[in-house]
Amino acid sequence: MSSQSCQEQFILLGFSDRPRLEQILFVFVLIFYLVTLVGNIVIIWVSRLDPCLHTPMYFFLTNLSFLDLCFTTSSIPQLLFNLGSPDKTISFTGCAIQLFMFLGLGGTECVLLAVMAYDRFTAICKPLRYSVIMHSQLCWKLVSVAWGVGLLNSLVMSPVTMKLPRCGRCRVKHFLCEMPALIKIACVDTVAVESTVFILSVIIVLVPLSLILISYSYIALAVLRIKSAAGRRKAFNTCGSHLTVVSLFYGNIIYMYMQPGNNSSQDQGKFLTLFYNLVTPMLNPVIYTLRNKDVKGALKRLVSRK
Repeated sequence: MSSQSCQEQFILLGFSDRPRLEQILFVFVLIFYLVTLVGNIVIIWVSRLDPCLHTPMYFFLTNLSFLDLCFTTSSIPQLLFNLGSPDKTISFTGCAIQLFMFLGLGGTECVLLAVMAYDRFTAICKPLRYSVIMHSQLCWKLVSVAWGVGLLNSLVMSPVTMKLPRCGRCRVKHFLCEMPALIKIACVDTVAVESTVFILSVIIVLVPLSLILISYSYIALAVLRIKSAAGRRKAFNTCGSHLTVVSLFYGNIIYMYMQPGNNSSQDQGKFLTLFYNLVTPMLNPVIYTLRNKDVKGALKRLVSRK
């Protein structure tokens, strides 16, 4: 293909070398995507309608569910189209939008999970001052910072990635316009770009993760000082859902972005991306619902009211 055609469209190879696998994946991805949509919409619906859930914790959870809806919708519909059609192309503009949203929403989730950890730290370590510290203005500011960091990440990295010369190379060995896959098809030295990616990954991934680990270290110490077994169990249940989500999200992100690209196979990278782009957002509502008595109680109240 000519260099001009690469300015108009890309070819997302995805799993096209395995037609049988594409058929199986289409069914599973469609089911998981629909479950993701329903689960996260239910979390938002319950959190907004039940007055008992009008607290900082569920305000942040609502933002996480909305973010997950946007995160999956930014790439999964295109993946379903490619899996069910012989046409694997995506326009240059569509690829740029997908990359922008992917980087922005991923960066936002990193910071938002750190914000949620701070909320749990305040609730358990400073319970008497919780309502004073976590007032509505602070909650809005923290959420704004999370979305702002994600937007800044996109504004910095998307133009740099999309402007790389590719000398007619349009075949992206991935099912979406992900930054490492687009950098690999560049026909120039990309050391400077890869170094920038690594530095931003350290800032956006490891700094929030460090804050999460510090918060939960203090939480663990506070929980161990609780004398009653029922109190310790309640505290662990409160934080267990968030810790599970953090482990799923950061485990994949660190493996994908905090190591040289050649260390993992291309197929492994595709499945890991599919996991944190689809499976993790689908599991979040399940985790928060099954482990949370407040959400289950709110669901029962709303259903019985209807």
